[in-house]
Amino acid sequence: MKRRVAILISGRGSNMAALIEAARASDFPAEIAVVISNRTDAAGLEKARASGISTAVIESKPFGKDRAAFEQALEATLSDHGIEVICLAGFMRLFTAEFVQRWYGRMLNIHPSLLPSFPGLDPHGQALRAGVKISGATVHFVIPETDAGPIVMQGAVAVRDDDTAETLSARILDVEHRIYPEALRLLASGRLALEGERCSTAGSGGRIEALISPATG
Repeated sequence: MKRRVAILISGRGSNMAALIEAARASDFPAEIAVVISNRTDAAGLEKARASGISTAVIESKPFGKDRAAFEQALEATLSDHGIEVICLAGFMRLFTAEFVQRWYGRMLNIHPSLLPSFPGLDPHGQALRAGVKISGATVHFVIPETDAGPIVMQGAVAVRDDDTAETLSARILDVEHRIYPEALRLLASGRLALEGERCSTAGSGGRIEALISPATG
């Protein structure tokens, strides 16, 4: 049985589209059952509908700061669709610790930096100001702290001397689209194990190539 997945979005749904495309494969161990947005104007909703995916909108604005009431409405929608796994894809709303705990080990997020470096807003600008030579993206399990939690998968790119936040973001976005579906594949196939604050992967002994930047020789 394929694991039933809900993708939560607030905007364009770029990573959502990558997950939907990956899940089209017959051997993918998860199916995208619904895309949920907290904004009616999220561009990703139309993309999801065009792909034949059910959508739902739970506007967060009427709930104000009452996160628990919003989450109650969200839980009802998740239950209606028989959801087992949540993937956050640009979902711009914080959860209560209680909601996160209920979904611990079943809720993934992606962040465009090599966590724990550069959490929060403007990770690309943070990376450039720090002068790092390598940056990337991280898929992690969600915990109450923002952009934290056991790391499932990371992908890296070299940072160029002439990079701007926009050019670096574009290259990292390509990496995001590659690693998020693979992280969901690992979770849905039962290959991930949580051990305290760490996540281990069964059968991950393949060849690992080093990324060194700047290149020498």
